[in-house]
Amino acid sequence: MKLACLYSGGKDSNYAIYLASKKHKISCLISLVSENPYSYMFQTSGNEHIIKQSEALEIPLIIQKTKGIKEEELKDLKKAIKIAIDPYKIEGIISGAIQSAYQSSRIQKICNELNIECFNPLWQIKEEEFLDKLIEDKFEIILVGIFSYPFTKEYLGQIFNYEFKEKLIQLHEKYKISLAGEGGEYETFVINSPLFKKKLNILESEKIEESLNSGILNIKKIELLKK
Repeated sequence: MKLACLYSGGKDSNYAIYLASKKHKISCLISLVSENPYSYMFQTSGNEHIIKQSEALEIPLIIQKTKGIKEEELKDLKKAIKIAIDPYKIEGIISGAIQSAYQSSRIQKICNELNIECFNPLWQIKEEEFLDKLIEDKFEIILVGIFSYPFTKEYLGQIFNYEFKEKLIQLHEKYKISLAGEGGEYETFVINSPLFKKKLNILESEKIEESLNSGILNIKKIELLKK
């Protein structure tokens, strides 16, 4: 089956296409670029470099801009999916939803309206198990956004590894954060994965603290390298 992936550049969508690619063809990526940094549906951190990730994956990319207004942004999502269907013969959509019924139900509704399938390969996966799989399968991931207590700007640029996973577990036990960031606590950017034909190398970046527990890693310069 030919599928399109709702692609944010983060760990969830990248692992979702990794799983889906074992049985299906990933024909294109669809990315919604939101003007609203607090979008209910779409990741905003790091998405200015999704084109580089598309090049690394060697999968075509459709970019749709949206103002990020709650519920209204779904019209832009539907528009982007409709754009993809004919040229790429899309039969279904992949999402990286894990626990968010808000996201998954709305994506499913759009797919039903367009008469295509909806796949959520990560749905209800145990969060600690998911983090282990990311590390075991050699995904190279960095934190590019933090949006809640107890995260501070020192976490920006942090590489996902077993040591960091243990730190997240400690934060979860003490502050009840979502290990996978499902509550919007943090956002990630993938610089390498088993599907990447090339890997990304960050040449220049800056940690920007928007408030005490909110900030982004502004990636200023990035390049593709042979693997």
